[in-house]
Amino acid sequence: MRLYAYEAVNTDGRSSTGHLRAESERQALRSLEGRGLSVVAIRASDRPGRARRNTRLRSGDIIVSLQELGTMLTSGVPVADAVASQAMSGHHPRIVSAYAGMSSGLQRGQSFSLVLEASGLPLPGYVIQLVRAGELTGELGRAIRDAGQQMEYEQRVRNDIRNALVYPTVLVLAGVAAVTLMFVFVVPKFSSMLDRAESLPFLAWAVLATGVWMRTNFALFVGVVAAVAVAAYLLARRPKVRTQVVDAIARLPLVGAWLVEADTSRWARVMSALLTNRVPLMRALELAAGGVQIPSRHQRMQEVTRAVRGGTALASALEMEEALTPTGYNLVRVGERSGKLAEMLESLARLYEDSGRNRMKRLLLLIEPVAILMIGSVIGTIILGIILAITSANDLAI
Repeated sequence: MRLYAYEAVNTDGRSSTGHLRAESERQALRSLEGRGLSVVAIRASDRPGRARRNTRLRSGDIIVSLQELGTMLTSGVPVADAVASQAMSGHHPRIVSAYAGMSSGLQRGQSFSLVLEASGLPLPGYVIQLVRAGELTGELGRAIRDAGQQMEYEQRVRNDIRNALVYPTVLVLAGVAAVTLMFVFVVPKFSSMLDRAESLPFLAWAVLATGVWMRTNFALFVGVVAAVAVAAYLLARRPKVRTQVVDAIARLPLVGAWLVEADTSRWARVMSALLTNRVPLMRALELAAGGVQIPSRHQRMQEVTRAVRGGTALASALEMEEALTPTGYNLVRVGERSGKLAEMLESLARLYEDSGRNRMKRLLLLIEPVAILMIGSVIGTIILGIILAITSANDLAI
């Protein structure tokens, strides 16, 4: 498909300009005439897509396209027309291409869930399941909208975690830079005192020697730091290493509890969305367990799925695996008995989300003074070492 820029006049005599995608100029003309526009000029143009051609496809782009599609379907637009409209939109080129392929598949009589699964878009597994459930129940628009909302929630959780780590990271890096500058530029000015190394206190000697070494081997020091940073980055890109790190962090007293609550809230929301769209309980448990990111909790949720398949009630299976809090067990148990499990899981997700947000705020309030204390202690140690060297030199002079 190519992008065409056009100038046209509508039925009221007003001029309008815009862009649309079509296989050929003739198809573009027919499409505009079908809208009741009289075409004045039309030409091929890649301007709007040029700025985004080389950009990475983000989950936010997919979320917006799903929300738009869900809105059109819930408004009564036929599936084929809604997908064709998305194929001529100004979304990311990969999304436009995917919708164009989906439109061709729908014209061949394939179901929407099938063409969506074959589109190549990076979608979570529960999205396809929600779409299939929506086709069976006749609520496809609602199912797609729920899928977009769930993806948006997961993106919001990731952004919250990422934003929460920005300030502590900047604070620690600033402290490391300050300590490095002191060792490289301040401490070496007192290097002449190392001539009396045998009479210096150990702390003074260690500070002065470290400063002299860093000043002399500054290029080597920078190279080692850069190599460590690159090695850490490459290791972090390995899924196995990343899962081990996440599992280790989840065991920490404060950060771990926050990550566990965020992960549990995500699980509860996925379960609620799937059950609301009438996905069978076992399939919902399998999909929701697949989205749990902490390895130890992922294993627990798999055990819960096996227990439920064996005939155990969901609340009892969760309690046996210690997967939730007592409040969570009670909500799930009430939901099972009343037939409103989806609503209870939605309430559980909100409880964990609020609790995790409050825990995150307390953690940030704690990180700042701890980081300042640690950085101040290192800088104070450096200053103390220099003062000890100066006083020792004065004692020898006397």
